[in-house]
Amino acid sequence: MQTTHNDAAPAIRQRLTRLLLGTALLTCVVTPVFITAAEDPHNAFIEIFPTGAKQDSLGIAIKDNIDIAGRVTSGGSLALANNVAPDDAHLIENLRQAGFHLFGKTNLSEWANFRSIKSVSGWSSLGGQTTHVLGAEYNPCGSSSGSAVAVAAGMVRVAVGTETNGSITCPASVSGIVGMKPTLGLVSRDGIIPIAASQDTAGPMGDSVAIVARALEAMAGYDAEDSRTADIPSDFDFNLVDATNTASLAGKKFGLLDSGRENEQGQRFLNELTRMIEHLGGQVIAIDDSRRYPSDAAYFLLLYEFNLGLESYLRTASEPKKTLQALIDFNNQNAATVMPHFGQEIFLQSLAAAGKSRQYSQALTDIEKTRRATLRLFQANELDGLVGLTRGPAWKIDYVGGDDRAAGAVPDFGNGGFAAILGMPHITIPAFQIEGFPVGLSIIGRKWKDKDIIGYAAALERHIRLGAPPIR
Repeated sequence: MQTTHNDAAPAIRQRLTRLLLGTALLTCVVTPVFITAAEDPHNAFIEIFPTGAKQDSLGIAIKDNIDIAGRVTSGGSLALANNVAPDDAHLIENLRQAGFHLFGKTNLSEWANFRSIKSVSGWSSLGGQTTHVLGAEYNPCGSSSGSAVAVAAGMVRVAVGTETNGSITCPASVSGIVGMKPTLGLVSRDGIIPIAASQDTAGPMGDSVAIVARALEAMAGYDAEDSRTADIPSDFDFNLVDATNTASLAGKKFGLLDSGRENEQGQRFLNELTRMIEHLGGQVIAIDDSRRYPSDAAYFLLLYEFNLGLESYLRTASEPKKTLQALIDFNNQNAATVMPHFGQEIFLQSLAAAGKSRQYSQALTDIEKTRRATLRLFQANELDGLVGLTRGPAWKIDYVGGDDRAAGAVPDFGNGGFAAILGMPHITIPAFQIEGFPVGLSIIGRKWKDKDIIGYAAALERHIRLGAPPIR
């Protein structure tokens, strides 16, 4: 994998390589600089608001599948180019009340990577291609591509992404930033273009664990418009920033997820991760993880719920196209601009899944078995969390074969799938690199243990940023 840099790379590289184990470590955190729309060489934004980000305010970028009153919510698609939101999404209301300043709308993988099996992360028919900060030919992963790149490039300190299956943690990992997928239900999905109610959640992406904790603390909370938020325990501690001040791994026990062990670099990273945790007073154990990822069930669940959720969102939207079929027709009529690189096979599959309630029930059953197996894994080993590698490094953009082919050309490891389908909290922080490209480490916790894993991540981040040498 050859590294190609653009003209803006030196400052960005300093930001991204501040804490890479096994290589030279930096001893400082780079202060972000707010820049203008003309200085968005990576196409992170669809829209930067006229006010811009102010130095005396906390600017936050918002993925363009989240409603902001009076602004277009496009999902990256030309089909929704005139979909002006009547109201703020619940999480936007919360962020405003907490003092955050809305910087702009970030580009994303069109329809959050849920239109085609050959989709290219970071490309949308409305926003074009978002590119990796370390090379224009490299993909920043998706679907929250623009949010990750906006942070990595120093345009904002924090951004909001959404995740159904890896769309926060993957772009955060490959861009060298912190990303947090919270427990399903901690943040309201009201005012967000959906994929699947069983898995969708919004979460923060930032340049530190502390800023991510601050954003999530603001975003979280009960909302009458999202019944899932009623699941938040009555004793849930919303003071998430506190965890970053008292962070410690002392006496904590973690199960090591061994994805990546078959790769020489991955094995080295896992060894380094283990030594770091042990150095900080924690324990890492090998676990007998015999769980099978219910890939067919998980995919059908997304197909079945997408049509229902999308049409529910469209019923109250300003956009006149109110059905999935209408969107399919629009794409066909405008194929040259909407589908120049990949089609809409997933849209068609979702339409075909409608009414297959028996298959949907079976999918829910299969996923519940996986949930119980995961709970047993935690209980039997008395675990405080699972740790491992988030995924491999960035891959080259491939408009012919799509992400699946392109990602196969780089070391492939990752652990976000189970957390995504089971609604568990998952945080990734930058830790390693392969030929200059970031690789994150992951911490996954039980449901509603968001504060705990934020604390664990903060302890590891502090250790790395202090410039401590790798533990050998």
